[in-house]
Amino acid sequence: MIIESRTMASSDEEEQLGTESEDESELSDGQLQEAFAKGLLKPGMNVLLNKPKKLVNSVEGLKRCLADFRKDLPWVERLDMTNPPAEDVLSKVEGKEADVANGDVTVDDDFQREMFFYRQAQATVLAALPLLNKHSIATKRPDDYFAEMAKTDQHMQKIRKKLLAKQTIMERSEKAKKLREQRKYGKKVQIEVMQKRQKEKTAMMNAVKKYQKGMSDKLDFLEGEKKGKASSQDPKKAVNKKGANAKRKYKDQRFGFGGKKSGKKWNTKESHNDVSGFRAKIAHGRGAKGGKKGKGGNQNKRPGKSVRRKMKTRS
Repeated sequence: MIIESRTMASSDEEEQLGTESEDESELSDGQLQEAFAKGLLKPGMNVLLNKPKKLVNSVEGLKRCLADFRKDLPWVERLDMTNPPAEDVLSKVEGKEADVANGDVTVDDDFQREMFFYRQAQATVLAALPLLNKHSIATKRPDDYFAEMAKTDQHMQKIRKKLLAKQTIMERSEKAKKLREQRKYGKKVQIEVMQKRQKEKTAMMNAVKKYQKGMSDKLDFLEGEKKGKASSQDPKKAVNKKGANAKRKYKDQRFGFGGKKSGKKWNTKESHNDVSGFRAKIAHGRGAKGGKKGKGGNQNKRPGKSVRRKMKTRS
């Protein structure tokens, strides 16, 4: 009989067994057997294990469970296939002998093992397709097929938000990087411009000092400054100083300049002071209207178009 201790004995029983402290409360198997034989242990504190232990590898039980699970179902409900590997067509065409026979696979050779699995799956597909077609089971995915996602929409929304946030952070960092580069380039250009101006100012001051001391009689530095200002202020004038372009030259050569105008319509001092031809009625719109004719009305009348043509032909 095997005795299994569950709880500790009471304080009275500990005094009877001769234990004095809590550290000495753990009794050995021999002491427990002696206490059990004297009847000092109460029922319920220990359990008698009379049944033998069950074996872990119960072959009969496994077979019995397998028989309970096994059902006589048609193949459409089971869809199980047991096939040998397919024939190695490539080796057969090349005239080589198959490296692997049915079941003769070297476990340590990864490539050989994977090829055996591949050929076995190939043979299973070739055998299963006719059976599936025979039972009117579709083997091709339809054009409007939509697979249900394993992840929920809420999860995908979280992923989308994270991706957008990551993209925004990257765009901000790129923008900040470009701004830093632009600032560096702007500072560099500004420094170069300041250095150039300082050099020009130094050269100008040196030229002025030489002129004041009588070491130089030329004032070219002033002309250069004026030219530089004129070119920077009005670039069109600088272009015109070089001369006319080819188009202007061609037009001048073809049509000429037209010559100097006679100046007949220009006003002079005498014509300005001459008021003999002034007529108040005509000037203020008080002249005759309609068919009325004043004195000398026909003198300034312009001839008609046909008369003018005849006059031209006569001349």
